Amino acid sequence: MGFYQRLKDLKEDSDLTQKQVSEIIGVSVNHYGKYERGETDIPFEKAILLADYYDVSLDYIAGRTNFKFGINCPTLSKDEISLIEKYRMLSERSKGKHDVILEQLIEQQGSEK
Repeated sequence: MGFYQRLKDLKEDSDLTQKQVSEIIGVSVNHYGKYERGETDIPFEKAILLADYYDVSLDYIAGRTNFKFGINCPTLSKDEISLIEKYRMLSERSKGKHDVILEQLIEQQGSEK
């Protein structure tokens, strides 16, 4: 998926118009429309404004990940980051179930040593 589709999806998910988004990033409606249609690449500084506004990662906007929320911690592995991103997508009820399962796995692992 191209970044332009992400821009459109984020706008629609937030119930915004092209005019509103263009005002947020300081460009004309016509110019923002070109970003959404993929006719013009969005400048990095404008992408940052949108990532901050929508509270998503730049990687999500760029289509490099399907997880909206980035994690910036150099000591985490890609697998750990993926696990955290997936955990954030769970409902509170599912998070509770997840915690119980993790505790069971840890106990089981301890008894296998």
